[in-house]
Amino acid sequence: MLKVKVNNKFNFELSTERNQTLINGLPFQGDILKVNDRSFHVIFNDKSYHAELIDFDKSQKTCTVKVGNNIYPMQLSNQFDELLHQLGMDSQNTSKIAELKAPMPGLVLRILASEGDKVMKGGNLLVLEAMKMENIIKAPADVTIKSIKVIAGDKVEKNQVMMIFS
Repeated sequence: MLKVKVNNKFNFELSTERNQTLINGLPFQGDILKVNDRSFHVIFNDKSYHAELIDFDKSQKTCTVKVGNNIYPMQLSNQFDELLHQLGMDSQNTSKIAELKAPMPGLVLRILASEGDKVMKGGNLLVLEAMKMENIIKAPADVTIKSIKVIAGDKVEKNQVMMIFS
């Protein structure tokens, strides 16, 4: 079973039974021929269509398909995604990080971001020297810096709050 949301508006459920493709429980009355890795020829309701896979993001389970001159963004989910959603365990991707704590004792050498900055996941926040090594501390998620609790030259202890995010 695969659920497909097209244009963030239309929902379809695809499944296979006895070597037959079903869309919303009804047999698909058409034909699909794979032209190459990204192109397909589709015959549906006695009409011919050229479909092209423009983009596919496996980690986000999204794709963009061009049919004729129309482009359709799609969100995909399978039975495991649906089960995680029902159990409330799908919210881990949207969890908020409230603060940045020092991962080890050390000396703050440089602050690389300012209050109010929006920093993408993996973006540089500050440089912390520990055991004579400079460590660039990166954003754990997409964050907006609400306040910075340290300045260059501060000594910090492990788990000391260095930044607060909004």
